[in-house]
Amino acid sequence: MHLSLKTIAGFLGPVIFIGFQAIDHPPSMTVQAWHVLGITLWMALWWVTEAVPIAITALLPIVLFPLTGALSIGATTASYGDKFVFLYLGGFLLAIAIEKWNLHRRIALNIINLIGTDLKLIVLGFMVATAFLSMWISNTATSVMMLPIGAAIISQLQDDPETRRNENAIFGKALMLGIAYSASIGGIATLIGTPPNLVLAGMVQKLYQIEISFLQWLKIGLPISIFLLVVCWKYLTTFAFDLRNTVLPGGKAEIQKLLLSLGKTSKQEKRVLAVFILTALAWITRSFLLQPILPFLDDTIIAVTAGILLFLIPSGKNGNRLLVWEDTVKIPWGIIILFGGGMALAKGFEESALAVWIGEQLTALEHLPLILMVFILVAAVNFLTEVTSNLATTAMLLPILAPMAIAMNIHPYFLLVAATLAASCAFMLPVATPPNAVVFGSGHLEIKDMVRTGIWMNVFSILIITLVIYFLLPVLWEIQVDTLPHQFF
Repeated sequence: MHLSLKTIAGFLGPVIFIGFQAIDHPPSMTVQAWHVLGITLWMALWWVTEAVPIAITALLPIVLFPLTGALSIGATTASYGDKFVFLYLGGFLLAIAIEKWNLHRRIALNIINLIGTDLKLIVLGFMVATAFLSMWISNTATSVMMLPIGAAIISQLQDDPETRRNENAIFGKALMLGIAYSASIGGIATLIGTPPNLVLAGMVQKLYQIEISFLQWLKIGLPISIFLLVVCWKYLTTFAFDLRNTVLPGGKAEIQKLLLSLGKTSKQEKRVLAVFILTALAWITRSFLLQPILPFLDDTIIAVTAGILLFLIPSGKNGNRLLVWEDTVKIPWGIIILFGGGMALAKGFEESALAVWIGEQLTALEHLPLILMVFILVAAVNFLTEVTSNLATTAMLLPILAPMAIAMNIHPYFLLVAATLAASCAFMLPVATPPNAVVFGSGHLEIKDMVRTGIWMNVFSILIITLVIYFLLPVLWEIQVDTLPHQFF
C-alpha cells in the first residue's frame, strides 16, 4: 500500500507529541516548556505538509495546552481574539468592499498604466510602495492595504484570454510574496517601523540611559532595508519565479482600452474609495496627528471602524449598504483561525519559559569568534520567530543578551542590534509575521510555496545581517569591538 506524505505526517505529528510525553524533560527546562516544544513540532510538521487543513492544525493548542498543563484554556483561547486578528478582519472587509464594487479593477488598471506592463517592474513597484509605507505604519496595516490592490492586478492578468494559466499563477505567487516580504523589510528601516526596533531602543535607554535616535537607527536600518529589498525582488522575479521578458498581454493600448470600458467612476466606487483613503490616512497619521487627540487609538480600532462604516454607508442601489452581512462569507476565516493559533503558540513559548530556555542556550556561544557568534544568534532568532511573535522574541532575548555581552567584554550593540534585526526577517510560514498571514489569505499561495521561497529569503537575510553587524555597525555607530565605554558598567 502506497502511503502519501500527508498520511505519514498525519500519523507522525501525534507520535512526536506522545514521544515527548514519554521522555523526561531536561533539568534546565520546565515541564511546561517541554510540552510546548512537543506541541510546536507536531504543529510545524502538520503546517508544512498540510496533513490536515491548516486552520485545523491551528486549533491544536486549544486542546493540547490545557490538557498538558502548559497553558490554561482561558489564556490559550484569548490568543485567538488577539487585536491583530481583528485588524485582519477590518482589512478583509475593506478588501471585500473594494472587490464588490469593482474598484479594484480601476485601481489596478491605473497602476499598470503608470508603471508599465512588464511584470517584473509591476512587482518592483508594489514592493517599493509597500516597503516605504511600512517604514512609517505597521507592516500589518500596510499589507492589509496593499492586498486588494495586488489581488486586482492578478485578476486583471487572469481575465485576459491571452494569459497562460501557469504564467498567471507564477505572477500571483511572486506579487503576493513581494508584498509580504517588503512589508517586513520596510519595517527594518526606521525606529518606528516595527515593534522590535522600539523594544531595543527602550531596553538600551532603561539599562544604560543611552538614547538610540531616529537618525542613528536610520544609518543602519535603511541600508539593510534597501539591500534586502533589491535582493528579494531579484530573487523573487528571476530565480523563485521566472518573470523575465513577461509582459501583460496587449500592452498599454489594451490597458487604456479596458480603462475606457470601465466608464465613469460610480458613486459606490467613490464611497468605498473614500473609506479606503480615510483608513489609510488614519493609519499613516495615527502616531503624530491622531494619538495626541485620541491617546488610545491604534491600527485595530481604525480597521474595525472602517469595517463598521462599510455596513452603515448606503450604496445608493436597491436600498442596500456598501456591504451586507452575506458578503462576509468571502472573509478567509481559516486564515483568521491560523493567525490565532500562531498567537497561542507564541503565548505558550512565553508563559512556559521555553523562549527564555532557548535564549539561555545562546550563552554557550561565548567562546566563539564574534562573527560566528553573531551568525548563530541571527540564525537562531530568525528561525525562532517563524513560530513566535517577533515582539515577544526580542522582549525575551534582549535582557538576556545585554549582560551576556558585558560578561564577554563585547559591546552590547553587536548582539542586541543583531537579534532585533533578525526578528523582522522570518519569511517561511504564514504564522511567522502578520504580512505573511495576510497574503496567505489571498488564496494565491500554498504553504509549500511560502516554505520553499521563504527559506532562501531567511538565508539571504541571515548572511546580510551578519555581515552588516560585523563590518558596518562599528563604522556607522562609531563603536569599538573590544572596548566598552564606562556607561555600560
